[in-house]
Amino acid sequence: MGGVDETVLTEDGVRLWAIRSGEGVPVVFCHGGPGLWDFLGDLAELLADRAAVHRWDQRGCGRSQRCGPYSVARSVADLEAVRRHFGLDRMALLGHSYGSHLALQYALDHPERVSSLVYLSGTGIDSRDTWRSTYQQNLRANLGTHLERWEALDGRERTEAEGREWCVLQCSADYADRERALELSEAAATPWFGVNLDCNATVNTDVKRTLGRPELRAACEKLDLPVLIVHGAEDIRPDWALDSLEQALPRVSRTLLDGAGHLPWVERPEAFRSVVGDFLAGHAAGA
Repeated sequence: MGGVDETVLTEDGVRLWAIRSGEGVPVVFCHGGPGLWDFLGDLAELLADRAAVHRWDQRGCGRSQRCGPYSVARSVADLEAVRRHFGLDRMALLGHSYGSHLALQYALDHPERVSSLVYLSGTGIDSRDTWRSTYQQNLRANLGTHLERWEALDGRERTEAEGREWCVLQCSADYADRERALELSEAAATPWFGVNLDCNATVNTDVKRTLGRPELRAACEKLDLPVLIVHGAEDIRPDWALDSLEQALPRVSRTLLDGAGHLPWVERPEAFRSVVGDFLAGHAAGA
């Protein structure tokens, strides 16, 4: 796929990796984690003839400079630096997993810069306590014969190789196709850039402080932007957790993709391309 690696310089001097590819509606992706890197290249390729996709690694992650500080507000400012770097007046946002929370927060802070929002495989705006136990049960069930090894790695410090093994095992639970889950998880972890555990812990703590607060719901109720919620029917994060967000947003549609887990574009590519591509085209800046 086309595109040339670029360096975005934030106002506090941190260098972020970024890349642009495709043609069409300008959209910026926000990858999940926190602490991971952008592994959404296949998603960008799926939309290559419908969207000009701008991808980036969040600070401290992947190919970006590994330094803090880490917070949601800091990531929102970094996303603004990405927008300015590419000269985008308005843009669509697509956030996956934790990235959906980041994209939503950016839209709340800068609604004039956002034409539409795809909230992909997120978990809504209620407290994590409402769905976390269900997620943990589903995770363990999907790990199946790999559960014992995952638990052994999860409970101690890990070497770099063990860290990759732990991540591959955990992420294998995110696929509906249990026969190919480990293979698909290995592919997503290749190339391997490592997990920034400091970023993960710090940003997750920051997110937990805001979820479930009435101020967040009130802000969502005022968000006058088209939002598409997309979720895999077999995601181990329960679909009902999204009710809180859907009920708060004034302009929202919601799609549940059967036969898909946490990465629905991998397991249902054509259905995903149709739903998301049509949404982005229908709500392009100025359309």
